[in-house]
Amino acid sequence: MSYLFNTYLYIPLYNALIYLYDKASWGDLGIAIIVLTILVRIVLYPFFYKGAKDQAIMQKIAPKLKEIQTKLKDDKQKQVEQMMALYKEHKVNPFSAFFLLLVVQLPILFAMFKVFTTGLKTMPQDILYAFVPHVETLNYSFLGIMDLSQKNMLLIVLTAVAQYYQAKLTLPKSNKAFKDLEMAEMMGRQMMYMGPILTVVVLLAMPSAIALYWLTTTLFSIGQQVIINKKINIVKDHGKLTVAE
Repeated sequence: MSYLFNTYLYIPLYNALIYLYDKASWGDLGIAIIVLTILVRIVLYPFFYKGAKDQAIMQKIAPKLKEIQTKLKDDKQKQVEQMMALYKEHKVNPFSAFFLLLVVQLPILFAMFKVFTTGLKTMPQDILYAFVPHVETLNYSFLGIMDLSQKNMLLIVLTAVAQYYQAKLTLPKSNKAFKDLEMAEMMGRQMMYMGPILTVVVLLAMPSAIALYWLTTTLFSIGQQVIINKKINIVKDHGKLTVAE
């Protein structure tokens, strides 16, 4: 597992950062981090779009799911069968969010953390590809005003605020009181506040290079979600919910 992680995630991302630092950022590590983050998010866009589309349909069929759960509360097997049939009817994967987090987001997040900690600290030359320049020292200054090797409170606060806004943007609108929310909605509301707090706690122990990456990917996610929300329009097609684009 470690071999696969290093070969297909850590080493390619490390090489990409060094290449961008030397060729496309005027020797500014912060610019290289921003460019790399945007490129990674562009590559991952299809996964995020699929997840957002499934989430939108799931919100629309939630009343029907609730009806099945209530009606068949004493017959769990039949309850699951009817719920799966409903998912199949509307061509939605209820596990897409889990897949997106576990299989796509977390491995890349861990790889980027390793790049910014182990990679930039030790600057290994033996894992550089043949076409990547051998850079032995890095300029950690971002735009000449910020040292990315140290923590920066401004970046940390901005990242936490962006994290809150992103969570708020992705939550479905609801006029229900907190006590009347479904479990998933309740957890989403709680994470809207807990997420930024956890972000601050984590980033306080990290160099600001990681905070800059985190802020960039969060801002990209906000812009991406706004675009997806405008692009996705749930319509009925012969009784089935589909996405009009």
